[in-house]
Amino acid sequence: MKKDVTRSALQRILFLPHAILQMSRLDRMITPMEVENTVLDGLVIEEYVDDPRGESCLMMHRLNDRCIHVVCAPKLDYLAIITAYIPEEELWENDYKTRK
Repeated sequence: MKKDVTRSALQRILFLPHAILQMSRLDRMITPMEVENTVLDGLVIEEYVDDPRGESCLMMHRLNDRCIHVVCAPKLDYLAIITAYIPEEELWENDYKTRK
């Protein structure tokens, strides 16, 4: 999955409307560059191969002093960014890779 994400991201990254709304929340303020860093340098922590909208995955990456999660879907000529958020401590283990 990581190879597909990287290949698609290097062609073009498309931010879906939901992702833009979530990234621009005042308690998040996630930049497009942070999302790009996450999909290029981050880890795939969950794969959604049976998603009715198409294969997608959840990626995580630590940037500076915070962790970012990005749900994305690799397509042939672009990477669709479905959402991006700061994981909540109540929902994730300390590694932010494992759901509680």
